[in-house]
Amino acid sequence: MPLEYYALAMIVAFFVLVMTGIPVGFVVAFVGFVFGFIGFDGWLFELLPSRIYGVVSNYTLLAIPLFVFMGVMLERSKIAERMLDVIGHLCGGLPGGMALAVIIVGVLLGAATGIVGAAIVTLTLMALPTLVRRGYKKTVACGTICAAGTLGQIIPPSLVLLVLADIMNLSVGSLFAAALVPGLLLAGMYLAYLLVLAFFFSADVPAIDEQERAAVSKKELGKDFVKVVVPPLLLIFAVLGSIIGGVAAPTEAASVGAVGALLLTVVSGRMSLPVLSETVKTSLRISCMIFFVLIASQVFALAFRGLDGEFLIEAMFEWVPGGMYGTLIFMLLLIFFLGFFLEWIQISYIAVPLFLPFLASQGDMSMVWVAILIAMNLQTSFLTPPFGWSLLFMKGVAPPGITTGDIYKGAVPFVLIQLLALALIIVFPDVVLWLPAVVGW
Repeated sequence: MPLEYYALAMIVAFFVLVMTGIPVGFVVAFVGFVFGFIGFDGWLFELLPSRIYGVVSNYTLLAIPLFVFMGVMLERSKIAERMLDVIGHLCGGLPGGMALAVIIVGVLLGAATGIVGAAIVTLTLMALPTLVRRGYKKTVACGTICAAGTLGQIIPPSLVLLVLADIMNLSVGSLFAAALVPGLLLAGMYLAYLLVLAFFFSADVPAIDEQERAAVSKKELGKDFVKVVVPPLLLIFAVLGSIIGGVAAPTEAASVGAVGALLLTVVSGRMSLPVLSETVKTSLRISCMIFFVLIASQVFALAFRGLDGEFLIEAMFEWVPGGMYGTLIFMLLLIFFLGFFLEWIQISYIAVPLFLPFLASQGDMSMVWVAILIAMNLQTSFLTPPFGWSLLFMKGVAPPGITTGDIYKGAVPFVLIQLLALALIIVFPDVVLWLPAVVGW
């Protein structure tokens, strides 16, 4: 039997085992080892150590646990709660003002944490009961919070971008610079949708009651803005500016961010031994999950190459009409549908490397642009049922009156907006490539 058939069987075995509920890291490693012995005639263990050493000695990947620590610390310190309260009152006079505040805080949380679970849980606990109490339609409230919480996957410093930089052998700084404008564009499209909703269906997104707004003076609100919103903004600018500007490597900037998050927590008076202990444990758990899948994926990738899987993928792309753009759209559609069933990290480490050799062979295609298209596409996986993690995170902490149907229906308009944003950056690549060119990446 030709080796390509074993490569096809390898992919089928992976999806079958994942659907049984076995943790993906174990599935990736198991399938890789079983089929690796077929492809390498028992030589797999001799080839594998150098691949694993390349992962654990990768200096750039050290930024992952540091950024995770930074995000978890800011979430545990309750700084985000005060940010939402202050920005909510600033926007509260407008119909839909609290929803606009949720999106803005989502941008800040995304730039400060990059962790979807932390952002969704924080925003749900803080904002969902308040929005529902103030008369917001449940589907609008749920969709807004889910969309805002996922902005951290495209707005740097994003774990998705760090992982894609490693997989695609690209500069982290170039990806961060390339993702900034698309991320802000997507947030702006969310805000525009909510403003249209407020104009035509103001009863679904009412303004904050005038009496409640009057209870907080403008002077007090200004002081709160300086104390609560400005420090995290300065931290974000310091971390992102140093990376995009080429002043510091991602790992160095991540360490500054981690220390900055500690200092903000101390200054806010929220630091305690339980907060520090929980932050360290959660950061360790998230980082271990990412690195375990990363190391297991080395086994899978090595075995797939040994079975001539690259030729299988190349032949598959040759069947697709439309040339370079047809191939690109086919890949993005495939990733979009995989997002209904798999997590972003599984798609990143399993699916993307399969397509990478063929995409890299297309000489006139910018790989930075391709990486941002993949990142934007992966973001939809958090909002698409049945396994959209944002939806599941929200359901886990939502008040009793919120149904799964409310959450799913609320997410649909924002998934469509994400796809529209993806289409815009396909048609207008300069949205992605302009900032890296300006800063010299």
